Amino acid sequence: MTTDPPLPPNRAAHKRPGRKLGPISQNVGPTHHAWLTPVRTAYLCSGLTLRELSVRVNLATSKLSELLRGTGLYPRWEIVLSLATELKIPDWPLHRLWRQAAFEAHKSREWTARSGEQALTTSHTAPPLDLKAFRELMENHYVRYAQCFLNDDQRDTAVQDTFDILWLRWNEALASSDARHFAWWVFRTTVMARTPHPDGHPELAEAAFDTVALQALTSQTERLQQITESIMLFKAISRLPAHQLDVMVLRRLCGITPRASSSLMGVPLATVRSDERHAARVLESLLCPRNRTEGNPA
Repeated sequence: MTTDPPLPPNRAAHKRPGRKLGPISQNVGPTHHAWLTPVRTAYLCSGLTLRELSVRVNLATSKLSELLRGTGLYPRWEIVLSLATELKIPDWPLHRLWRQAAFEAHKSREWTARSGEQALTTSHTAPPLDLKAFRELMENHYVRYAQCFLNDDQRDTAVQDTFDILWLRWNEALASSDARHFAWWVFRTTVMARTPHPDGHPELAEAAFDTVALQALTSQTERLQQITESIMLFKAISRLPAHQLDVMVLRRLCGITPRASSSLMGVPLATVRSDERHAARVLESLLCPRNRTEGNPA
């Protein structure tokens, strides 16, 4: 069951009469989920009841409940825009995510046009200056991490979605204990939603063909051997706990320094170094069990 993230401490949900809003449907696609979550958060922080909000946006309470849970038909843009207006959500990033999610829901371009796309009356506005500066600092590192899991198109979409979501939720990020950590959580969630999980773990095998070690080899035999070894290593990495996996991907596959990894994820440098040590020991035990046994005679 999908649940909402914790609300910022200064924007706790108001107690409201009536039935509690149910969770987001498990059938909701990744981009639909991406824009629906901040809309729900804004509603939960607004103090409005479903009935009050339904009057303001001119939508039946039952239909509004369906929209906020991601059930029923995919919503038309003019309805989503009316919600954004009432809940004071930036409409430009919301529209981009809404449009992409419509295509993921197999809606045609004609449908998006007929569904009130022209209702986007505001011009293309710029994100907050501090978010723009944050993007300039983080984007290249985000791209390198996402490249280890996704193809080029999916990688670029995941990174763009991340910054659109952050634009929608920037006040939450700033109100959190560390905006970098909040942003990393948004980014990682976005990447993992698009990453194949064939055995329940994120697939890393694609990255085997873009490693520095592989590029340095010229012999076809050597390259095939390195590919095999890389795939084994990446499968082992994919089974690590999430925080250790992230550190190993950043450190060993992306070549990012411990200090930069710490800043990127918004965690202490000591945590990065500890996670890397623990992960390295786990990987050694998985990939070199014979050497480990021989090194510890009875």
